[in-house]
Amino acid sequence: MITAILADDHEIVRKGIKVLLEDDGNIKVIAEASDGSVALQKIEEVVPDILITDIRMPNMDGLQTTQAVKDQFPNVKILVLSMHDDEDYIMKSIELGADGYLLKDTSKPEFIKAIDIVMSGQKYFSGDISNILVNSYLNAKVKKTAKSETTDGNEKILTKRESQILSKIYLGESNSDIATALGKSVRTVESHRFNIMKKLGVKNVAELLRSIDNMPSLKEQLTL
Repeated sequence: MITAILADDHEIVRKGIKVLLEDDGNIKVIAEASDGSVALQKIEEVVPDILITDIRMPNMDGLQTTQAVKDQFPNVKILVLSMHDDEDYIMKSIELGADGYLLKDTSKPEFIKAIDIVMSGQKYFSGDISNILVNSYLNAKVKKTAKSETTDGNEKILTKRESQILSKIYLGESNSDIATALGKSVRTVESHRFNIMKKLGVKNVAELLRSIDNMPSLKEQLTL
């Protein structure tokens, strides 16, 4: 029997995952946590075989939790289950020791398969995530072999997905249109939009559009 702890700040999501996993018959959810700090406390009390964690959580997010768990309980497997497919999140979770990364729209069979593979000591990444990893690897190779030209003020401040979404916002597309075009949920697009505005320090769309026009280095990152 595989013992698991679930960490997600949405109770209804945790309950749904718990039902899905325990229906398999070989997985037992022994504790739940609404954030990373609670998850770490639960792990200290009852060391599980695997921690299934979201990325975005209050107090202590999934990345911080992954690092803390791997430092203190290296034998506990960690499977990230997130709605975010940003390269930055994926690569950082791997660097910190995550054993796998799945998107929340994954199917039940793949979810169970991922847990089994991770518990066998291997890494598991869903198809979409694997493609991102391959592209990241190829891009890294290109950057390594080609001389990179950098100038002050041209540092990347947005992830690839955020740049893609910001481009569509700049062109006047709605959250619904963007979600349809990218094959994502409106909630996912809204989350990216919030992150973009937070990074740029703006409070509304008007300020967001002005920031693009006033920052040539930012506009260069867009796919217009």
